[in-house]
Amino acid sequence: MIAPTNTTRIGTILVLGAVLASGLAGCERDEKLPPQLPAPPRPQAGQTEPNYEQMRAEMVKQLQSEGMVQSQAVIAAMKATRRHLFVPEQVRHLAYYDRPLPIGEDQTISAPGVVAKMTELLDPQAEDIVLEVGTGSGYQAAVLARLVKHVYTIEILVPLAESAEKRLKELGYDNVTVRCGDGYQGWPEYAPFDAIIVTCAPDEIPQPLQEQLAEGGRMVIPVGAEHAVQTLYLLEKQAAAIHKTAVLPVRFVPMTGEAEQR
Repeated sequence: MIAPTNTTRIGTILVLGAVLASGLAGCERDEKLPPQLPAPPRPQAGQTEPNYEQMRAEMVKQLQSEGMVQSQAVIAAMKATRRHLFVPEQVRHLAYYDRPLPIGEDQTISAPGVVAKMTELLDPQAEDIVLEVGTGSGYQAAVLARLVKHVYTIEILVPLAESAEKRLKELGYDNVTVRCGDGYQGWPEYAPFDAIIVTCAPDEIPQPLQEQLAEGGRMVIPVGAEHAVQTLYLLEKQAAAIHKTAVLPVRFVPMTGEAEQR
């Protein structure tokens, strides 16, 4: 059962809402690239590709200036995670724009600002065991892997699950376990989880995920219908009760599988 909104975090939520009030953030299913894309940056002398490290540092600096992220640990993880390796080559030059990008299978990778804010809301700790529902290309899992003990991540689409698992292994993320399956039921074999992050939107918060959240645990999840404005929620389990706080309007791809059937 979900308890009333936890008012102790209202100040933080209002500030965040003000930062993002100008538009929706998230993983949009039908997002189309603009007709004229920015040209890929030219490599500097002696380089074979653009200076992605510099581009990434500038992106994180922008996110900080806009108030999207304040945690030094999350900032460090965002600086260290090479987002351009988690998107298709044809849009790689856009990897450090604060925007979602297509990754195939009618799915997108969330904008860096959304990844940073969801990660910060999750408040990851070094010994945490985290569940992610919606692996996508593996970028969110890679960011979290730098901050926690282990990430268990579930992706319902076979091609994305297989490519994400391969990518994460090749990049040396040994503390990430990928499974292809329906995330609605969570991953009971490894529950309870200190934190749960959901990167696709169900119409209602799945009860199994609430049950698999550890005492004192945190869940960040978008909720709402596919073609409506959704809401990103922070859930915290205290004394076996779930306290729910609305954070900001978003638009994520829908949770499929059992969530659709319900």
